[in-house]
Amino acid sequence: MLSDRSYMRDDYAPRTTSILTWILCALVSGFVLQNIAGLDLVRSRLGSNVVETLFALTPLGLREWHVWTLVTYTLLHANILHILFNGLGLYMLGRELLPLLGSRRFLTVMVAAAVTGAILWLATRYLVGGGTLIGVSASVMALFILFACFYPEREITFLLFFVLPVTIKPKYLAWILLGVDLFGFLFSELPGKGSDLGIAYSAHLGGMLAGWVYYRYFHANHGWDRAASIELPAWLRWRKPAKSPGTGSKGNLAQPTTHLRAEVDRILDKINSDGFGALTEDEKRILDEAKDLLSRH
Repeated sequence: MLSDRSYMRDDYAPRTTSILTWILCALVSGFVLQNIAGLDLVRSRLGSNVVETLFALTPLGLREWHVWTLVTYTLLHANILHILFNGLGLYMLGRELLPLLGSRRFLTVMVAAAVTGAILWLATRYLVGGGTLIGVSASVMALFILFACFYPEREITFLLFFVLPVTIKPKYLAWILLGVDLFGFLFSELPGKGSDLGIAYSAHLGGMLAGWVYYRYFHANHGWDRAASIELPAWLRWRKPAKSPGTGSKGNLAQPTTHLRAEVDRILDKINSDGFGALTEDEKRILDEAKDLLSRH
């Protein structure tokens, strides 16, 4: 009967909402609540913008143990253009990186970048005085650095000043952004209020650092050099012990079909949760050889 065939059975897991969609919804919700609380009528009754007081990052708030603001400041934005540019960058980078990282690692990178950017910004505020940090820019910067590490040679085109089309490779754009933020940090943010443009260059730099550290040291499962754009010397690389004949992926494929199917299902579940980059070399080989095996039947 047709119902006995696997492709006619409705036994697939329902499609879940992407973590990227949840993050974008959280940003929009935070911005809406922030602006409602900022209305004159509401603010006059509450005495202040309660959303910004509770969720924006400030040195004073951290001294009062508002530790959650190390992350929640990313949910707030200064104006519509601020959230529009950050949201657009997050969406475009997220749809490229989410299949590589998986939901868990993608969220981990964003949170780590937010905290790293917050710490560097707080260190700067300790030198030049108080202030308020809002916006998800640090996390967006981390995602762009990751994108440039994964696809350094892929050409991208964008409209400069919304008019001039510019095509550039991500690796060059990453260096340009790093240079701009370093210049702004040294000559605008660090000197203090007299020359501060109100841009958190230090948070941007913290996000870039988090993205690079993740790619350089944590993306690969077997050895730090696997994820690096510049490989370590051969004598420093970690190597697997040689396998005896008859073991490894071919041995796995020689097992019964039911066992092979279970192994492939496990690997596909791992890709869904952690991204393709989390697979070991043996797991990638199993998928390739299983595909070849199935194509012959």
